[in-house]
Amino acid sequence: MKILIVGYFTQVSKSNITNHFPKDWDIVIVPPGEEMRKHIEDCQVIIPEHIKVDDNLLSKAKNLRLVQTGAGYDNVDIKACTQQDIWVANASGVNAQAVAEHVMALILSYYKNIPFLDAFMKNRIDESKLDYIGSELAGKTIGIVGFGAIGKKVAEFCRVFDMNVLAYARKAVAQSDGFVKMTDFDNLVSESDIVTVHASLNPQTKQLIDKEVFKKMKNTALFINTARGGIVNEKDLIDALKNGDISGACLDVFESEPLSTDSELRNLRNVILTPHTAGMPDGLKFHKKRYDFFVNNIRRVENGQEPENKLNQVV
Repeated sequence: MKILIVGYFTQVSKSNITNHFPKDWDIVIVPPGEEMRKHIEDCQVIIPEHIKVDDNLLSKAKNLRLVQTGAGYDNVDIKACTQQDIWVANASGVNAQAVAEHVMALILSYYKNIPFLDAFMKNRIDESKLDYIGSELAGKTIGIVGFGAIGKKVAEFCRVFDMNVLAYARKAVAQSDGFVKMTDFDNLVSESDIVTVHASLNPQTKQLIDKEVFKKMKNTALFINTARGGIVNEKDLIDALKNGDISGACLDVFESEPLSTDSELRNLRNVILTPHTAGMPDGLKFHKKRYDFFVNNIRRVENGQEPENKLNQVV
C-alpha cells in the first residue's frame, strides 16, 4: 500500500508518523505542490491537508481507494469520489478529548491572563506595578455551537467548573440530565459569556459567524474557534475585536492556513493564538489515537471491508 500524506510537517513529525505505519507500507509525506503531484498517480490512500480533493486531483489518482481525513472533510468533494468508487472517511470523535482540553486551556489562559502574567514575570517588571483584570469561570455561561463529540466533551468539563452551558445544533440532540440547555442560535450568542465553535464547515456554516453575529454578542464575550476558520468571517472578527463589540478571542484555526505573518490577529492583545494544534496533543503534528485510527481504517479497505466513519458508499 502506498499512503500519500499531504501537509506541512517537520522532519521529526515525518519520522514519528512514518514509524507508526506498518513497515511494508510505502509512506510518502510531502507538502502541497509539484512533488505531491508526482505521487498522486500510484497512491492507494491519501490523507490530505491544505489541498482540495476534487475532480482535478482525482483525474490523476488512478489507483486511489481511500481518502482519509481527520475530523473535518470540507476539502473533499465526496460526490466526485463516490462517482469514481473511492471511499471517503473521517476520524470524527478521535480527537474530542484533545480539542476539548485545548478549549479549556484557552479559556483558563484568557481569564487568568496567563500569557500576560508570564511575560510580566519574564520581563522582570516591578511587581508593585502589576495591574490586570481576571475572572473566575464559576457562574459564567458558555455557548457551544455544534454539539457533537467535541462539544459534548467541552460541556462535561464546564460542569466541573460550575459553569452554565447552552448548546445549539442543527439536528436535535437529546439531553437526559438537563445540565445542558439546548437553545436556538440567536439566543445562544446573545446570552453567552463565552461562545465556542465546534461545528463542521459546510455550505450552511460557511461564514456563519459574521459582523451581525458579533454585534449580538455581549461586549464582554470571549469568542473561541477550534473548528474551521471558514466558519468565521475573519475581517468581521478583527473589526469586532478592535471596536469592542466583543472582549476577546482564542483561535486555533483561520480562514487561510498557515496564518499569514502580517495578519492583524497577531498584533491584538485581546487575542490568544495557537497554530491549528488543538487536536494534536502529542505535539509535532503527531497524535497517536489519530494515526491508530488511520492505520486501522486503511487495513479495512486493504482487506476489502468498508472503512469506519465512512462518508459515502462505494459499490
